[in-house]
Amino acid sequence: MKILFVCLGNICRSPMAETIFKKMIAEEGLEENVEIESAGTGDWHIGEKADPRMRGHAEKRGYLITSLGRTVAIDDFKYYDKIIAMDDSNVQNLQKICPPEFLHKIEKMTNYSQEYSHTEVPDPYYGGDKGFQLVIDLLEDACKGLSAEVKTKIS
Repeated sequence: MKILFVCLGNICRSPMAETIFKKMIAEEGLEENVEIESAGTGDWHIGEKADPRMRGHAEKRGYLITSLGRTVAIDDFKYYDKIIAMDDSNVQNLQKICPPEFLHKIEKMTNYSQEYSHTEVPDPYYGGDKGFQLVIDLLEDACKGLSAEVKTKIS
């Protein structure tokens, strides 16, 4: 199974989701069955590391974000089985560029939430520490739900 996490700039939420989910999948011993990457709908941060604040908060929780920013490519819609957006705006941006036959692959991250009732993973870029911490909390929760679904599909 191939999964692409998407946010606006690919420097906060989607690389964090990628990192969390890769760790979960590795802990389950499923890394050979699941390909995970992240991208952004905007092109401001191509080739850049994740936001230093996000990397710092990630490290405090035992995560190391190593991905570099990139934008969603048209070929991604064909290649990935799931394209998981962080918020409604990302979903709309993806739908605008997605070939119609692949629209069914676009989902929202919070669809997999188990403990939290947030309908979006908020962008922490203009906020403080609490925003970054909340994003990690929401992503850890949603990644657990996604992991459970992935395990049933590949086993």
